Amino acid sequence: MCGRFAVTTDPAVLAEKIQAIDERRAAQSSDAPNYNVAPTTTIATVVRRHDEPDDEPTRRVRLMRWGLVPPWAKARADGAPESKGPQLINARADKATTSPAFRSSAKSKRCLIPMDGYYEWRATPGAGKNARKTPFYMYREDGEPLFMAGLWSVWKPANDANPLLSCTIITTDAVGELAEIHDRMPLVVAERDWDRWLDPDEPPDLELLAGPPDVRGIRMREISTLVNNVRNNGPELLEPAEQQPEQVTLL
Repeated sequence: MCGRFAVTTDPAVLAEKIQAIDERRAAQSSDAPNYNVAPTTTIATVVRRHDEPDDEPTRRVRLMRWGLVPPWAKARADGAPESKGPQLINARADKATTSPAFRSSAKSKRCLIPMDGYYEWRATPGAGKNARKTPFYMYREDGEPLFMAGLWSVWKPANDANPLLSCTIITTDAVGELAEIHDRMPLVVAERDWDRWLDPDEPPDLELLAGPPDVRGIRMREISTLVNNVRNNGPELLEPAEQQPEQVTLL
């Protein structure tokens, strides 16, 4: 799964780097680094959309709430979407095109979720269910952002307020050394596959969803348990834990 990650790249810089239109609204945007992104946080995503029906779709950076709200979700008395049930922060790759919560988005509302890296917790073998787990940070060796496959949705409140854009991160079976930390991981999308994945006029790439993720060049390291508390949010979260074993590179 993916329940927490880090983003330090300014979305405006990201948009320029990947040749995307920056569609963030200034009033909603925060360019400050976030070392402990948690569910319901507003994050930058990448989509491809049309200006006109017959033109070429272009990449756009848009803000969305992490935790997908299906279009059919009911509204509370205050106009916000109901929050009953689990938060849809992750969608399994093998169910993304068939699950009632995600299949509509999978058809034409696919996105990329950029991040510096993500956190995962390793359970201690033989320890009880409530035993403390060890946090790890996964990131690219070259310092470039990771781009994870995602789905997005538009939820329209009944009171004609602004639509809510929300997203979920697709997860798949972990491979290699990463599988020793957790059996699930976000689905990494290589740059060569970005536009195919984002194309609103084509169905989802089933081979990408079914295939193993490319983890070449991804590194991981044990970090401090400071990351366990979402109120902690600084670069110290990325620092190696004391007496940290040698870093591992996934080849």
